[in-house]
Amino acid sequence: MTTPVTSPTGATSAAASSGSSSGLPVSSGISADFETFLKMLTTQAKYQDPLEPLDNAEYASQLAQFSQVEQQVQTNELLTALQNQASAASAVTLSSTSGWVGMEARAQVDGYFDGATPITVMPQPLAGAASARLVVRGVGGAVVDRIDIPVSADPFTWDGLTDSGSAHREGMYQFEVESVNADGEVTSTSRPDVYTRITETQLQGDEVHLILAGGSSINSTDVSALRESRS
Repeated sequence: MTTPVTSPTGATSAAASSGSSSGLPVSSGISADFETFLKMLTTQAKYQDPLEPLDNAEYASQLAQFSQVEQQVQTNELLTALQNQASAASAVTLSSTSGWVGMEARAQVDGYFDGATPITVMPQPLAGAASARLVVRGVGGAVVDRIDIPVSADPFTWDGLTDSGSAHREGMYQFEVESVNADGEVTSTSRPDVYTRITETQLQGDEVHLILAGGSSINSTDVSALRESRS
């Protein structure tokens, strides 16, 4: 059974409310300074000498500082909330994708052949092509197989066998689909999606990456479908 996949989402806003070990928000120091500055400015205006009032330019300068402090407090609080939210989202996403381990992911990647298990390829030849071919490349990009396939988006299974019936050696293989016109000319070459087994999920920064059979790694957002593993 194949299941279309969307990127895992979810992170509760509760994580954003977490503070430091002291129970105060990260911006508490700046907020305290802001409150102190406000009290000092208010006191200065209240007790100024009527005969020598505060200079307008100086007062305007202090108001500008007041505005800068206010903006700094708001910016710091926003950055803290975003950081906490991102951390919570990453944890939820990693937890969600951990259930993918052991399943086969569909993505535009090289396929891993273990010497026995066939690989499912999802070709996308041009609709108007006269014919199509699947080209399989091994180590160093050398062509190890070239197979005529239907001009169709239906799945194609590469059995990993040579013309003599023996299996190709274990390793990574790259797949290409050639669309051919009526004159036998290749008009388009595309890279198809391949189903590959997931062996591990990893959190790299704020992104969840999937480790595939053979050791390759992809972002979880590059997966377009999942299905139960056949191996």
